[in-house]
Amino acid sequence: MSTVALAATDGMLQFELSIAHEVFDTGLYEFGVYGDEPVKVGRFLLEPDHGLDRLARAGTVIVPGWADIDADPPADLVEAVRAAHEAGARVASLCTGAFVLAAAGLLDGRRATTHWAHTDVLAARYPAVEVDPDVLYVDNGSVLTSAGKAAAMDLCLHLVRRDHGSAVANTVARRLVVPPHRAGGQAQFVTTPVPDQDDHPLGGLLPWVTERLDRPLTVEDLARQANMSSRNLARHFRSATGTTPLRWLLTQRIRRAQELLERTDDSVDLIAEATGMGTAATLRRHFNRTVGVPPDSYRRTFRATSAAVP
Repeated sequence: MSTVALAATDGMLQFELSIAHEVFDTGLYEFGVYGDEPVKVGRFLLEPDHGLDRLARAGTVIVPGWADIDADPPADLVEAVRAAHEAGARVASLCTGAFVLAAAGLLDGRRATTHWAHTDVLAARYPAVEVDPDVLYVDNGSVLTSAGKAAAMDLCLHLVRRDHGSAVANTVARRLVVPPHRAGGQAQFVTTPVPDQDDHPLGGLLPWVTERLDRPLTVEDLARQANMSSRNLARHFRSATGTTPLRWLLTQRIRRAQELLERTDDSVDLIAEATGMGTAATLRRHFNRTVGVPPDSYRRTFRATSAAVP
């Protein structure tokens, strides 16, 4: 996946296109813009590096948001994206770029998402697609889709994490001054984002938890620290983060385990203790289910990469 191709034609959304450029044109990949002629993107004119016919040579193809979802995407773009996937490329859409993937048939029988304002249209136009309107992004392995704007950034960082590990993805996120990880299953729209102010119900709780991940914390422990009932805690968590306290806590533990696997020589037993998992068996079960590979395999894959990160 070392070559990332940004597919570009007239009618693309400039914000999503810029996100892909900022994340992937960082030296981690061989990055290029692919299009058959100069592309009008909002107020800007973009000069492609290669033609769309070369998309099939890329390891990863990024399809930015499509501005006019009522218009059919260009046939040459649809065909080039389909050909790239058939040649073995991983294809990811940002925001309404999902309409291009759907037109190419890549989403048939697959779960997918797009910007929440357009999920009904996507589902109605392409009934073979299982449209999920309530997630940030969906990873089907070789085909990925994201919701809009900030969720497009989440998906791009997710791809970096898949390819290069958590430490490298965190470094990219730090440079861009964005959160290093939001799970794909998190809700697209949350009513009350968690602020830094101490007077927010969860403002002091979340940092308190992340400093104590080595402890066997429960939902009841979190509720007690927040001075509220478990039911109120769940309500505030759902409103502020789009997920449950238990799922959020497990995500933090897995993230910490990834960092320790990449940056230390600690055994899986020690990492299980340091992340509050208790035993290596528990860590392996949750890690494999969440990340998709066992901890030892994850360490072998990403240890060399993360060691090179300053």
